[in-house]
Amino acid sequence: MFSLGDCSGISFINSTALKVCHYKREKQHRVFKGIAEKSYGTLGWFYGFKLHLICNDKGQIIDFLITKANIDDRYPLKNKNFHNKLFGKIYGDKGYLGKDLFDKMFIDGIHLVTKLRKNMKKKSFDFMDKVYLRKRAIIESVNDVLKNICQIEHSRHRSFDNFLGNLIAGLTVYSFLDKNQVLKLKSF
Repeated sequence: MFSLGDCSGISFINSTALKVCHYKREKQHRVFKGIAEKSYGTLGWFYGFKLHLICNDKGQIIDFLITKANIDDRYPLKNKNFHNKLFGKIYGDKGYLGKDLFDKMFIDGIHLVTKLRKNMKKKSFDFMDKVYLRKRAIIESVNDVLKNICQIEHSRHRSFDNFLGNLIAGLTVYSFLDKNQVLKLKSF
């Protein structure tokens, strides 16, 4: 089995779509009937699942969760088991905005930091929070490596077990790759 990374106090969270077939073929797709769902993402409609990832500042995966595609990004963070390994600050995109989620995470000892939407009241960010929000490309590159090098997403699955086996194998391969997306920050 693969080894998960340890939390260093700085974590990044993101979700990515795992398409199992073209969304127009969802009605005739029998392998994931009743399991996969249709949803809308930044790249349009898709049929499949979502992979929720938390990684540390070294690009190591701390934890992951697979949900149906139509599940809100904030839902896994509401589950204490998903973020019980975390402490410090966690940086996410605007999909993780929510006062109730922020309060729940703060009670659990985790500071959730996201950018604000255009129609929200401006608030001042700590300088390092601004820097780390710009470094969210780390988790985007983890998603890219998982999809393009480890090939966790394809449309040739013949069973749900095959899908899970392929996903676990891809995550295992990623854990053995060199992590070249390390944050290199100098203290001032």
